[in-house]
Amino acid sequence: MKNIFLTFALVFTCTYAFSQSEEELKSQLGSKKDSISDIQSRLDAIQGKIDALAGWKKGAFGTIGANLSSFNNWYAQGSPNNSTGNIGITVNGFANLNQEKFFWRNAGNVNLGWVKFDDKDLATDDDSFRQAADVFTISSLYGHKLNEKFAISGLGEYRTTILDNFNDPGYLDVGVGATWTPIADLVVVIHPLNYNFVFSSNDVVFQSSLGAKILADYTRKIGMVNFKTNFSMFQSYENGDLSNYTWINSLGYTIWNGIGLGLEFGLRNNKQEALNFALNNNPTATFENVDNDLQTYFLFGLNYSF
Repeated sequence: MKNIFLTFALVFTCTYAFSQSEEELKSQLGSKKDSISDIQSRLDAIQGKIDALAGWKKGAFGTIGANLSSFNNWYAQGSPNNSTGNIGITVNGFANLNQEKFFWRNAGNVNLGWVKFDDKDLATDDDSFRQAADVFTISSLYGHKLNEKFAISGLGEYRTTILDNFNDPGYLDVGVGATWTPIADLVVVIHPLNYNFVFSSNDVVFQSSLGAKILADYTRKIGMVNFKTNFSMFQSYENGDLSNYTWINSLGYTIWNGIGLGLEFGLRNNKQEALNFALNNNPTATFENVDNDLQTYFLFGLNYSF
């Protein structure tokens, strides 16, 4: 009986001691996390001052996503013998010049993708990769500073595809107005005088027009994370059907030696493109009856930061 009592006492003492030790460790961990958060805040403040210094700032990061597979005699599926593939590549780059009286910001985004599905039992089935994603955008913004946060600015932005139907359509926005830079990494452009040049072999659907340009870009590197979000909108003064917007978000997390994980997703609304696509199947489609669904894409894969 005495041995049993001593055993229970020993177990209780060890349990209490372990619990107390665990609580103490958790308490210490919480205080360390608070310290790390304070240090990171100070580092971010210093980095913000560095970003605001005069001179060139350049950088780039990109994501590669790939998925390849092959099946032979896999009878549980409709095509037991097939090979499939999905490859995607995105690149985001920038080169920004900041001086006392002016700034010059240049940026580019490329997203290319290929897919294939080859049913080996069909002799006529295509076994090659087909183009799936095709996005190309470059922009150049010049601003003459009125003060630290506001500038008179001019913007040129070009958007098209490069793998399929290059510059058909292609969009070139050229305009002037004002730029607001509330913090070092955020740029908001408002140009009430902007002309949207549209280049296309189909002049009936794609039309150029005068309107307003709004662009917001936030590019930031925090520790091991690269982040970029870019929203670009054109609002036509002549016809709302000629308006469009594109919003692209890119995130890269570096794990080792510049290599990590990346995610990019984009949204676009463009009624001219919707009508041009609908006319392939319905010759009677018009701006009034076309389904202008939201265009989306995303890519997840390995990321590399330059």
